[in-house]
Amino acid sequence: MTALFRLQNSWSFPVIKKQTTMIFMVVIFMMFTGNQALFAGILRIYPLSATHLPFLISLTLFFSILTAIFFLVICFGRATRWILAIFLIVVSLSAYYMDHFGVIIDTVMLDNVLQTDMREASGLMTFSLIARTIFLGVIPAWIVFKLCPKTRDLKTELRSRLKLILTLIASLILLVAPFTASYASFIREHKIVRFYANPTYPAYSVIKVVTQHLHTTKNFVLHKIAQDAVLVDPDDGKHELIIMVVGETARADRFSLNGYHRTTNPLLSKEDIVSFTDVTSCGTSTGVSVPCMFSSLGREHYDKDAALEQEDALDVLTDNGVQVLWRDNNSDSKGVATRVEYEDFKTPTLNPVCDDECRDIGMLNGLDQYIASKKGKDMLIVLHQMGNHGPEYYRRYPKAFERFTPACQTGELNECSQQEIDNAYDNAILYTDYFLSETIKFLKKYDDKYETAMLYVADHGESLGEHGVYLHAAPYLIAPKEQTHIPAIVWAGQHFDYSMDQIKPYTHHPLSHDDVFCTLLVAYELDAKMCEAKKSILLQNHHLQKAVKTQAAPPIKLSPVTLSAKEK
Repeated sequence: MTALFRLQNSWSFPVIKKQTTMIFMVVIFMMFTGNQALFAGILRIYPLSATHLPFLISLTLFFSILTAIFFLVICFGRATRWILAIFLIVVSLSAYYMDHFGVIIDTVMLDNVLQTDMREASGLMTFSLIARTIFLGVIPAWIVFKLCPKTRDLKTELRSRLKLILTLIASLILLVAPFTASYASFIREHKIVRFYANPTYPAYSVIKVVTQHLHTTKNFVLHKIAQDAVLVDPDDGKHELIIMVVGETARADRFSLNGYHRTTNPLLSKEDIVSFTDVTSCGTSTGVSVPCMFSSLGREHYDKDAALEQEDALDVLTDNGVQVLWRDNNSDSKGVATRVEYEDFKTPTLNPVCDDECRDIGMLNGLDQYIASKKGKDMLIVLHQMGNHGPEYYRRYPKAFERFTPACQTGELNECSQQEIDNAYDNAILYTDYFLSETIKFLKKYDDKYETAMLYVADHGESLGEHGVYLHAAPYLIAPKEQTHIPAIVWAGQHFDYSMDQIKPYTHHPLSHDDVFCTLLVAYELDAKMCEAKKSILLQNHHLQKAVKTQAAPPIKLSPVTLSAKEK
């Protein structure tokens, strides 16, 4: 540091009169020194050539201007020098790990950082990290701290900032306009590359972590439900191991298991499963359907705030000793997994199977170790798929699964024929078939030690052009059946309490997301009064087994169709 002070006295630093000038200088420095991973990813997609050069220049300016706007908004007054200095150090650290290890500074990585102890952290302290942080972080931060000018009077500064920000926004529009199609493709098809934008994505991740923390510590009383839940048979010897797959944007009528003319379920058709043909979703969007299906409220009484303020099925299971893990390859759990163990598989940080996007199959990675760590416990593992999320259905599966061709290769569905849209969507269903079959194969390894089962339920369906309607999220009262008729599949291992013969009679019975809550409780042999009057794919057999074990009359009458041949 003494040398730095001597340099300051011997060198004639330029006089910077405006904070905005300093901000632009820092942004340029960050873009050139902290975004190697970002631009390397961009160049892999758009190799340097005369054809790509104009768009590459546009992308470089685009990310630079966005970063400048970000700092113009958050930097003001005396805090400017501190903010810029801190970000320079953070950017140098983030860039080191992104460049050397390919990591993404997302919420998962930040959680890991917060949970890292000094012994683990010391192993990451390399000479190259220290050198890079000093020369590209600490020294520039010190220079900014010394040279950053004071803010002009408040009114003048606000007026100047506003004009500058509006000018930059207009510049962004002019940059994007000549390359609209290219930007649409880049934004939709290359999310992982955008995650390397430094410092905007790390800053976004920090804000998200803080927001999640504030939400989880929000001062409201969580209402407990099903407190009377008791085990029907606590001494049956084996523990439950159930994987529930929450599907995304899947239509029941596109599963060949349900009679679709194309073979979209070649692998599942070889398994002893039940595919329910008449299942209705709670909503037409993930944000409604996912929390609703785990809530006890049911579709008619569902309210977002009410659901957040009371326990869901995962909470009730946790209260009764079940180990719950939620793995997410979608947006998030929509508040369902707030109080259980949660892992984000949307980026390569945890998901080892990522190409242009991270694949659902990657969520099976590491589950053997998880199960081994929970030995002697009942377990529920929830896997939240990316599934058939549209409109870029062609991105939802690896090229090896593009069996139906030609497939629509754009999110602009109006540019594709109906056949091309159907082909892309059905290929994504084909990949879900593979994912579910691999999930069953995974569970079969544990069939001799646990009571194993898999439950697959989609969150909502999708319109593919019927009646001129596409995608989903239509108001429920007017939503077409394509958006509410969803697939649901059950597979049970040889030691599961309910045999496939007991479940098969429900194949064509009307079911819905309203049945999921009690189905999960019953799967873990939990008896709760609130479930006595509710439907469930397991519930009537549960009442029958309970009656046999207690030698009491079953609480509801069973029709012959609900009994297997063995029971009759």
